Amino acid sequence: MRGVSIPVGFMPLVDAAPLIVAQEMGFAAEEGLTLALRKAPSWSSLRDMLSFGQVDAAHMLSPVPVATALGLGGAGMPLSVLSVLSVNGNVIGVSAPLADALRAMGHDFAFGDAEAAGQALIGAAASRLRIGVPFPFSMHAELLYYWLTALGLPAPQNVDIRTVPPPLMADAIRAGEIDAFCVGEPWGSIAVDQGHGALLLPGKAIWSFAPEKVLAVRSDWAGAEAGLSGRLIRAVWRASRWLARPESRALTAELLARSDYLNIPAEVIDRALTGMLTISPGGVLRSVPDFVEFHKGAAGFPWRSQGSWIAMQLASRTGLDRSRAKAAGAEVFRSDLYRAALKETEADLPGASAKLEGANAQAQEVASQSGTLILPRDRFFDGRFFDPAEDF
Repeated sequence: MRGVSIPVGFMPLVDAAPLIVAQEMGFAAEEGLTLALRKAPSWSSLRDMLSFGQVDAAHMLSPVPVATALGLGGAGMPLSVLSVLSVNGNVIGVSAPLADALRAMGHDFAFGDAEAAGQALIGAAASRLRIGVPFPFSMHAELLYYWLTALGLPAPQNVDIRTVPPPLMADAIRAGEIDAFCVGEPWGSIAVDQGHGALLLPGKAIWSFAPEKVLAVRSDWAGAEAGLSGRLIRAVWRASRWLARPESRALTAELLARSDYLNIPAEVIDRALTGMLTISPGGVLRSVPDFVEFHKGAAGFPWRSQGSWIAMQLASRTGLDRSRAKAAGAEVFRSDLYRAALKETEADLPGASAKLEGANAQAQEVASQSGTLILPRDRFFDGRFFDPAEDF
């Protein structure tokens, strides 16, 4: 097997871990690969790095390849999702003054009830909410829109959504440029540690199994480099399996803390990996089991129905034809390439490539290629679900 260097872009976030671990722990080398990891300053720059060929693969917000397929956001080269890198891992936070207002209203910051937290947030806002998200086409934005709209504050039309790169979120809340944010860890915890805000809710309280980041490549590259695509998928899958082991957490935090990657204390990174989050400057702790997931429950599988759900959300907001968008979104999530890459491994893959999103109120056994796979709870907070087979 020939050795190949693949330039791969990433943002300094905990959920870049599968790519960092694949390189640092030798899983890429097992596939004859070197991942030349390149840190990007913002999601827009990372998208452009991938679109214009400066990197061949990227740690990417799950809605970006779908938005590109729908012609949104300046489009660019068509992108394909080879695998899901992470599920969940976001936090919603509020400024210190807004946190004080919420406490004055009697909100308990229980950190698990999306309806109660959302109603409290809406009630405490003295004016139109300004909310920071890392990118307009992001799961952060989609979760916020879904959550607030379901609670009677139609979004985005009744809130101001502002784009703030994750490493700058704490600065934005400190400067009073935003009242709240939704961001991936560790940047919510950084805002808390600096005394500028408090955490209100984990993203998984809104959708308990949301595809957060994906491994994205240009579609033409995936077609021309089928062998490399498969090797990359396998390397990342093995890294994700390693990440799922509790005994891997300490070393993972140390790897991510390095200056080449997140460049922050390992202790802060460990909060996301363990799900034990400090939600206020006073040191209040909340435990969030499976706060971020890399492997368990077929977390890496690129469900076509996930692409369709994202596309439907985007289409509903932008006025695109929803049926066409649903089909286009499904095509972006390449479950076929994922299956082909892992067919000779011990990976237990689901028998289907699409499912009802939000339908599992609890863990559920499903048919799989080598046995019975257990899919975790994946509920939306309001109990609705998305059927990809439904006509729109």
